[in-house]
Amino acid sequence: MPVPPKVSCLAPGALTRLDAAGCQATRRGLAESTALDLTAVRALETADRTHTLWTDAERAWASRAAAEVVGQGGSPQAFLAQRARLALARLGERFKAVPRAARTLRWRPWLGSVIVVAAFAAGVAIDRIGNSQGINVLTPPVLTLLAWNLAIYGWLAVRLATGYGKVAPSGPLRQAVTRLAAGLLTPHAGGELGTALARLSSDWSRIAAPLYAARAARILHLAAALLATGLLAGLYLRGMVFEYRASWQSTFLDARTVHQLLSIALSPGAALTGIAVPAVGEIEAIRAPSGENAARWLHLMAATVSLVVIVPRLLLGLFAWLIERHRATNLPLALEDPYFQRLLRDFDGGPARVWVVPYSYTVPPAATVGLERLVTRAFGAGAALTISTPVSYGGEDTLPTAPASACAANVIALFNATATPEREAHGAFLSAAARFHPAGALLALVDESAFNARWGSDAARTGERRRAWRELCGQQQLPCAFADLAAAGADLASAAAPLADAEAAIEAALAEATR
Repeated sequence: MPVPPKVSCLAPGALTRLDAAGCQATRRGLAESTALDLTAVRALETADRTHTLWTDAERAWASRAAAEVVGQGGSPQAFLAQRARLALARLGERFKAVPRAARTLRWRPWLGSVIVVAAFAAGVAIDRIGNSQGINVLTPPVLTLLAWNLAIYGWLAVRLATGYGKVAPSGPLRQAVTRLAAGLLTPHAGGELGTALARLSSDWSRIAAPLYAARAARILHLAAALLATGLLAGLYLRGMVFEYRASWQSTFLDARTVHQLLSIALSPGAALTGIAVPAVGEIEAIRAPSGENAARWLHLMAATVSLVVIVPRLLLGLFAWLIERHRATNLPLALEDPYFQRLLRDFDGGPARVWVVPYSYTVPPAATVGLERLVTRAFGAGAALTISTPVSYGGEDTLPTAPASACAANVIALFNATATPEREAHGAFLSAAARFHPAGALLALVDESAFNARWGSDAARTGERRRAWRELCGQQQLPCAFADLAAAGADLASAAAPLADAEAAIEAALAEATR
């Protein structure tokens, strides 16, 4: 029996408004914890194609309870976030692996502190910078530190120039920090639960990659600054109780060349402190085995390191922190995705209205039940289904009048797979439906109940018939879905598998309609 339409209706264009709301939510972005919860629930609900792990009733409960908590004035983001929290809490009672996986993928903030403290300790722990208390002014760790950081700045400048406006791939150090701080998810569960956990890991790695890259960059810049600070602190602390002697030696360089090199390397420190780089004669005088007290050299090196390493690294760390802060509250989760749009339909625009128009086909009661289940899964738990009087063969140029209370934004042209698709009949009917339907989705659904009852599991015959229907629908540029509605309506246990592919096809049609 046709399902009577409800009094309230989704006015034409509501799907367009809903899509605009979804796109707006995507532009504003989502907070990190909310995005992870949503990703975890979406991974399970999309992987659970048979709806056995998380049933239709439980999905409807989560949406209904979240809508009640958020209220009519709530935003789509608030509704989705509340629904994800409720779903994870309920799922955690049955599948401990789901919330545990979400916790595993969260960033461990303590690791950043450990890395920074360890970097400072490593700088302080360097107990000598040359042979005993002698400083070879050509090869101290300070000059190595300067060269390394200048190379890093050059690499960052090249990457910025070549990839401006894009999220650059992380280098090996950032990847190592991310792997340590974010954790790795290795699902051990099999079946659909294992698929859901694998999808969660993959989806979250893709979504959070820019955020985690900025976070790792901030940690590494701060660690580099603290390493240099620790090195200078260690030098000065040991310089209080030991005398460092500065000298140099070289097989190929003379004093003039050494003076030129050091004048360039230590020029920032000389400009800051006012201490001039020793002249050529002074440098010649400290050639090994001679030497001098290294105090002025340490001051020059410390000032140079502060200007070239510590200050720039702190500024880069601050810049990375600002990027991280922005990304942590604006993760680009695509709320225009059919999965989220299906959840938002009930909350934002009221129940979706679906008008099914059979062509030369009287829908049996068992198939009607399967159709109701398919519409519920594809359009949301509150979807209202209206099955029209069948259009007779030859009457394809006229469609029955849509019920005024239905305000159907989505039209499904229903066919029987036992019929051979004809361009002059079935194609003309689809053309008429395309001219009629409002701004929502229009698609063809082919019921294979009678066909399967007659031909059983003849894969070749089934494939041939499907190709014929797809070719006809392709000529009309309409999506085509197939389902054994009688099998889907027989019992709840057998309903899930026959509807999975049809549900995916309907979601694709909805996504296309709202573009």
